[in-house]
Amino acid sequence: MLDIGIILTVFALVFVAELPDKTAIASLVLGTRFPWIWVFAGTGAAFVVHVLVALAAGQLLHLLPAQLLEAVIAVLFLLGAFLIWREGQDDDEDEADDAEEAATSVADGAGFWKVASVGFGVIFVAEWGDLTQIMTANLAAKYHDPLSVGIGAVLGLWAVSLIALLGGRTLLKFLPIKWITRAAAVVMVVLGILSAVNAIRG
Repeated sequence: MLDIGIILTVFALVFVAELPDKTAIASLVLGTRFPWIWVFAGTGAAFVVHVLVALAAGQLLHLLPAQLLEAVIAVLFLLGAFLIWREGQDDDEDEADDAEEAATSVADGAGFWKVASVGFGVIFVAEWGDLTQIMTANLAAKYHDPLSVGIGAVLGLWAVSLIALLGGRTLLKFLPIKWITRAAAVVMVVLGILSAVNAIRG
């Protein structure tokens, strides 16, 4: 049975963590050059692949003893808080340049499959070891419900990609990226502290 609470929790955490991410910038750049649905077909498929990898990693983490698992989860959440705070301060010009270079390599008259392949390739490479992939593995280990976690993570990643494709530049005029990253970092610190308390209590 699906757990709606877990799906919504994972969706919210992954969504907020992905907003300032370099892959959102890549989607935004590609969306300015090609039909958004073509780009999304590729980026969406790449996100599914990465979530499946993260879920497999989460299942391996769950094999650890309960107290050790809580300690690992606490460390990963606190590390994630640090990374997302730092990522919000970084300049995303390099990621934008990479996406622009990939887009330029595709002819203006390119069809669906070529554009989708570029979208898939950019996200597939950029997401390896990314914060949201680590977070998804962490949440899969914490909740031991890979289906609910997977659905929440995929929907969160897809939502950010769609926002970037359809109106990312407009959104960022009203909602500064630093506010988003700081809110996400605070949430992850709280989760890390709760997991640390559970580990100490045994």
